[in-house]
Amino acid sequence: MSYDLAVWEGERPADDKAAGETFAHLYATYVDTDDVQTPTPVIAKYVALLLDRWPDLTDDEDSPWSTGPLIGEARGPLIYFPMAWSRAQEASIFAADVANSLGLVCFDPQERRLRP
Repeated sequence: MSYDLAVWEGERPADDKAAGETFAHLYATYVDTDDVQTPTPVIAKYVALLLDRWPDLTDDEDSPWSTGPLIGEARGPLIYFPMAWSRAQEASIFAADVANSLGLVCFDPQERRLRP
């Protein structure tokens, strides 16, 4: 079982409902398509900062990231990625804080709410 987060570039939506709508649009545009886009520089930097804290799953089986390489989950201005349920609390707090520090939007699709 995993816990997923979505992080993207753009203005922070006004509320959780608007964030859910934005996420659905971004998912359809960037993930649910055969047209795979290279991550934007800020999304690539975000992934690098996550990997500075915990290694990629391809390098360490104890990583909280449930997929590897993690950058493979990034598409254009969006990354939608899973983490191990057992490590989700610690890893998601860190991931949300890093997103916030870079001016990115962080959304929890399970609870359909913005983070932090």
